[in-house]
This record gives sequence, structure tokens and C-alpha cells, in this order.
Amino acid sequence: MSFTPLIRRAGLVASVTAPVIALAACVPAGPHAPRPAPPPITVQTAPPARPSAPVRPQPPAQLLNAVQALGAGFAGDVGIAVRDIDEGWSVAWAGDTPRPQQSVSKLWVAIAVMDAIDRGRMSLTDPVTVRRSDLTVFHQPIRALVGPDGYRTTVGDLLRGAMTRSDNTCNDVLLWRVGGPEAIRRMLAAKRIAGVTFGPGERELQARTAGLTWRPEWAGGWGFLQARAAMTHAARARALDRYLAAPIDGASANGVTLGLSLLAQGKLLSARSTASLLALMRSSRTGPLRLKSGLRPGWTLAHKTGTGQDLGALSTGYNDVGLLVAPNGHRYAVAVMIASTRVAIGTRMRLMGNVTRAIVAAAD
Repeated sequence: MSFTPLIRRAGLVASVTAPVIALAACVPAGPHAPRPAPPPITVQTAPPARPSAPVRPQPPAQLLNAVQALGAGFAGDVGIAVRDIDEGWSVAWAGDTPRPQQSVSKLWVAIAVMDAIDRGRMSLTDPVTVRRSDLTVFHQPIRALVGPDGYRTTVGDLLRGAMTRSDNTCNDVLLWRVGGPEAIRRMLAAKRIAGVTFGPGERELQARTAGLTWRPEWAGGWGFLQARAAMTHAARARALDRYLAAPIDGASANGVTLGLSLLAQGKLLSARSTASLLALMRSSRTGPLRLKSGLRPGWTLAHKTGTGQDLGALSTGYNDVGLLVAPNGHRYAVAVMIASTRVAIGTRMRLMGNVTRAIVAAAD
């Protein structure tokens, strides 16, 4: 797509206050109750991660215009954030609004697991038995391996399943092994990852999103799906509206790119654990046509996707976030988080790929 220049696109009124430049524009109304929002497009500067790197007062105008055009042109509630890790600036469209993370939250569980390994409290080779009572809902490839006596595996294999295949059961088993949701929240606070919250775990999250209360006998998912199918459309819509208005697993696009930036800079984990986690994220099998579709030769992406529940034509929590690295080693944290939309999957994926293409084009 072509990116219309910023001012001509939306008739912007700009105000400048160092070190933040805020540009006000209209955001397309989503299908649910709109939230009061700050100016959709924002620019910030910060000290560079590499002291020798030149500091730009703001991102390239080409990228600023592109993010503006993509955010304003999308029919749905979307947040976009791009953070230059090495030069210290960031640009975002509606980047401070909390939106559903869904499986993006697996990233924080993975960081907590690797942090426990760094502290000597856990090892990737620790044995784990996954039992049928541990099964969750939706995507869980490990389910086929869990027999009457369970399935014997390791922390490392569970982490690989969670991060490369977005397996919900692998993630939840790891979540409770590191101390549950409260442990993840403490980790986020201790490591100063602002703008990110953590929900109650996969089973409870999906049940509440549908307007249900989780029952242990639903482990595996079929009981949950049957109970959800028995609900009226109106009841499900009310529950989904409540979730979108105040997502219990909410995070802002700016908060996610902050966490990714800290990870890339080695401020969250040891060098070895950072490298191991990023390697898993680069080998992810999910979302090959989301952010990854905009890559050019020599560029790499270490990423985590997220996908929420649908109701009729309405899709929620459609996300992709990651670390984009140029052929010369320059690093960018990027997040595209679609809270709700009625557009086709192809349109959503094209938006994400266009964000990557815009970063690549501006870097060139």
C-alpha cells in the first residue's frame, strides 16, 4: 500500500513538548464501546542502548507517516508501536491503550522461567509429568501425547512448545511451576516492564472472556466448548464487551515493546538465557504471514503471536510482537495489537506485514 503523508492524511494539528511530540488525529471507531484515548500517534526519544550510536531527535518521517497511515486506515481497534533499541526513539499509534494480549503473554511466562533458571531454581532438563487434569483449551498439541498415566517431558520441551507452537497447556504447566500469575506480576514489576499486566492463566482467562466460570472437569477443552456453544449470542456478546473494555490480560503496545527492548538489551536475563529465548522466538511456527510476511533478505524476526476468541464476524486479540533485526545488526522492537475488528484475516495479516515493511523501508 502507499503511505499518504501525515498531515494530508488526517488534517493533523501538532504540538511539540520535548522530549515528546504528540500528533492528534481521529481513530476509527471499533465495534465496541470506545475508550477515551490520548493522541493516537506519539513520538519519544531516549538515550540509545549503544552509546556510540547516533541519536535522532525523532524517527524517520517516512516511518512516522507510515505508522500514522496504517493506524488510521485500519478498520478496528489497533495499537502499533515501534521502538528503536539502538538509537533510543519510539513511535506509536494509540500505543498506551491496554489491549488483550492472549498468547503474547506467553512471552512473560518464558522470561520468568528463564529468570528462575538464571537463579538456579529451575533447569531446562528438570522432568515434568503433564497429566490430563493439566490440559487447557483451544490450541494444545501436547494433548495428543497425554495418556492415562500422563506424559513425561522436561521444562525445556514445555518451553519450546509454548514459544514455538503457542501450546496453551505447555504454557500453563510452566506458569504454575514458576509460582502462578502472581509470580509473573511480581516479575513484571521488579523488572520495570510498565504497561503490561498478566491474567489468571489460560483456562480462567478463556472462560471469563466467554462469560463462564472454569470447571476442572473441562480440562482438555471439550466441556468448555460445549458450555460456550449453549450460551446465547447476546450473553456471549456482553461478556466479550466486558473483556474488551477492561482486558484482564491487557497490555499496551508501548509496554510490550518496552519489555522486548529490555530483553534485547540483556536487562532481564543472563546473556545465555537471552540468546536461548530469542532463538526459540526466531523459530516460532505461528503467524508466518503476520509481521514476518514483511521481512526482506537479511532481516530476522524473533516474535510471539496471540489470537483471541471470535464471535460471529468479530475477532479479538489478534496480535504479533517481536524483535526485528536488520542485516547490519540494528534492532527494533515492534508490536501490532488488534483488540477487535471485523475485517478478514488477510487484511489483518497485511497490516502487520506492512508495519514490518515500513520499518525496513525507513531503515534503507
